[in-house]
Amino acid sequence: MATKTQISITEAEANEIAVEGYVYFYPLISLDVTRRVTTNVPPGVKPGLGPAGMFHHMRTYPDVNFREVVRPNFDTLYSLAWFDVANEPMIVSIPDTAGRYYVFPFYDMWTDVFAAPGKRTSGTGAGHFAFVMPGWKGTLPEGVERIEAPTPTCSTVVRTQTNGPGDYEAVRKVQDGYKLTPLSQWGKAVKSIEAQMDSTVDMKTPPVDQVNNMPGAQYFSYAAELMKIHPPHFTDWSTLARLKRIGIEPGNSFDFEKADPVVKTALQNAPKAGLQWMKNALPMLARITNGWQMNTDTMGVYGNFYLKRAIVALVGLFANQCEDAVYPLNVAADDGKPMDGANKYLMHFTKEELPPCDAFWSITMYDDEGFQSANPINRYAIGDRDELKYNTDGSLDIYMQHESPGADKESNWLPCPTDKLGITMRLYAPKAQALDGRWNPPAVQKVS
Repeated sequence: MATKTQISITEAEANEIAVEGYVYFYPLISLDVTRRVTTNVPPGVKPGLGPAGMFHHMRTYPDVNFREVVRPNFDTLYSLAWFDVANEPMIVSIPDTAGRYYVFPFYDMWTDVFAAPGKRTSGTGAGHFAFVMPGWKGTLPEGVERIEAPTPTCSTVVRTQTNGPGDYEAVRKVQDGYKLTPLSQWGKAVKSIEAQMDSTVDMKTPPVDQVNNMPGAQYFSYAAELMKIHPPHFTDWSTLARLKRIGIEPGNSFDFEKADPVVKTALQNAPKAGLQWMKNALPMLARITNGWQMNTDTMGVYGNFYLKRAIVALVGLFANQCEDAVYPLNVAADDGKPMDGANKYLMHFTKEELPPCDAFWSITMYDDEGFQSANPINRYAIGDRDELKYNTDGSLDIYMQHESPGADKESNWLPCPTDKLGITMRLYAPKAQALDGRWNPPAVQKVS
C-alpha cells in the first residue's frame, strides 16, 4: 500500500504540472511580494508608497532621472492603496471630478480587475463603494454601493487625467478626495493608521527579482499558504485538480520535504522552465499590425489564460482592462526594423486614422530600456491635449527625431534619444474599433 507521501505520477507528468503551477501562481506571489514591499514604508517618505488602509499619491510626473518603473506615463498622476476586507467592509469614496477622466481599477490578489469605477463606467460624479467579502450580510449606509471582493486583500492604482504640470494643483485636489473608510468608522473621525514596519521584508531587492530568484521549494510552499487566505477563482477547478496530483491544494500547507522525490525534482526545476516559457511567449501574446503590437484582449481580466496573466504580472503589473486603456507598442518602422534615434521618422495620421477614444491619447518616447531621455524642450510625450498643428485636410504629422525639425514644426516634435527607441501609444477609454482590430496606428515612416 502506498504511503501518503507517495504520488502515482510519472516524471514527465510531474515536470509538466510543476511548470503549469509555477505560471499559475506567479501573479499571486508577485502581488503579495509587491504588497509587502510597498506597504512597508512610512507615510510621506516615498511617493505612492505607504501603509495599507490609506491612499498614497504621486503628485508630479516622473522626472528625467526616474528609474523605479519602466515606461511611466505622462498623462495621469497615480494614487495607490491596499486594503483588507476580512474583518469588515471598506468604503472607497471618490469625489466629483467635474468631467475629468479617471479610472479606479480594483485588483484581487490574482491580479484580475474585478471592478473599475471611472469616467467610462460609473461617470465622474461623487460616489461611495463598499468592498465586502462574498456573502456578507450586514447593512451599508444609504448611497453606498456594494461590491464583493474575490479575495480579502485588494489593491488599486488610480489614474487621474493630468494635462501637464500646470494642471497639478487641480489634480491634487481631486486626489485629496480619494478616501478609504472602514465601515465601523463611517460618519466618524477616521482613526489614524500607525505605520508598523516589518524588518523581515527585503526592501533592497525589487519585488520582481525577489520572485524570479525564489527557489521552487519556497515558491510552492508560499503559494499554498497564500491560497489559504486568497481563494482561487471558481473557474480554476481543472488546474487545481492537476496541482492536487503533485500534492498542492487550496486550504492546505505544502510540505516540500515530504513530497515524492520525483515531485521535489520537478518543483525545483519549475522556476527556470516557467520563467523561460513566459519570456518566450511574450512576443506572441498580441497581434502586430503596421509595426505596432496591439494587446487588446484578455487584459486585466484573464479568465483561464494563465500564461498571459503571468506574463503581464512579470512585465506590467497592475494592468488596466483594455476597455479603459490600450497601449499600442511599437516594434518596427515601415522598413521592418526597430526604430533608432540615429534616424528621422514621421508618423502621419490621416483625419480618419486619428486615435479613436472617448478620453484622450498620447505617444510617449522612451529609450530601449523603457526610460525617458533628457531633451532640450523637456517633452517626453505628445498627444491630443497638446497644441498640435493639424494639416488643412485634418491630418496630423508627428516628427520623431533627435534634432528639432524646425521652429515651425516644433509643436509636433517628439524628441528622441540617439540610440534604440521604445515608443508606446496610449488610448484612454478607447472606442470599440481600437479594440476589435478595425483601427490600428499607421506605420511610422523612416524619413532618413
